Amino acid sequence: MILHCVLLRLKAAMTGEEKQALLESVVALKQVIPGILDVRYGPNVSPEGLHGGFVDGFVVTFENAEARDAYLVHPEHVAVGERIVSSTDGGLAGLLVFDFNL
Repeated sequence: MILHCVLLRLKAAMTGEEKQALLESVVALKQVIPGILDVRYGPNVSPEGLHGGFVDGFVVTFENAEARDAYLVHPEHVAVGERIVSSTDGGLAGLLVFDFNL
């Protein structure tokens, strides 16, 4: 299994409703892209203060690397990804992606 972790530095002007809708669009990918086992999201709750401005995030659990790779190029993911990038402070600089094997 692959755990795909995405940390977000969203624009300060985003409302709670806009943020919720954006993250729910990631969850909805589970219904259309094969190989997604789970999607979770939420705000950073660490007391360490080491978030570097990345205070929201989500994780997607994939069956395997092939499922993750298919997700990366899937048109629905590409569309959601474009929404995410346009919602972050700094575009791609407002994202941090880290994948690892479970």
